[in-house]
Amino acid sequence: MTPSVLEATGADIPQAARVLASAFEEYPWTRWTIPAEEYSERLEALQAIYLRHALDHGIVLIERDGHGVAAFLAPGAPVPSEADQARIAVLMGDRLAALVATGLPEHPAGAWELATIGVDPARWGQGVASSLLSDGLRRLDAVGATTVLETSDPRNVTLYSRHGFAVEVTTNIPSGPVVHTMRRPAQHT
Repeated sequence: MTPSVLEATGADIPQAARVLASAFEEYPWTRWTIPAEEYSERLEALQAIYLRHALDHGIVLIERDGHGVAAFLAPGAPVPSEADQARIAVLMGDRLAALVATGLPEHPAGAWELATIGVDPARWGQGVASSLLSDGLRRLDAVGATTVLETSDPRNVTLYSRHGFAVEVTTNIPSGPVVHTMRRPAQHT
C-alpha cells in the first residue's frame, strides 16, 4: 500500500522534527555541521526551526502516520528570523563558521529547494520517502517549478535520480563530507 501524504500544520512540527532527528542521526552532513556534544538534541531543535520556517515559506508534507516528512522552500524565501538565526548559532556552536565557509553553489533563480526529507529508520525501504517526494514534486510540476537539493549520502543520489534529479555539482568540502547538488526541471504532464 502506498503511504498517504498530508500537508503539515504547526501541530505536526514536533513529531516531524523527531523523525528527522532520527533519520539524520548518522547523516554525514549533520554529523559534520553539528557539534558532537548533545548532538541528538541539537539536531532535533534545528530540524524544528527549519521545519517551522519551511511551513511559513514553502510546503511541508508528512506521511499520514507521522513516519516521514519533506520540506520544500519556495524561491526567494527569506532567511530565518533574527531570533531563529540566534538560536541556530547557539545550536551550531563552533561548527557555524565551517558551515558558512562551505562554498556550495547558488541555486538557480526561481527554483524551489527540497530542504529536507527524512523517514523514521524503522520505515526505511517501505516507500515513505518516495511517496513524500512524488507528492511534493507533483505539486511543483503543476506550477512549472524547477527543484534543487543537496545531499551528502550517495544512496540518496540514487533515490533522487529515480525522481528525475541529476547531479549538477559535486563539492568536496575539506575535512568534511562530499555534497552533491542536484537539479530537477519541472516535468510537464
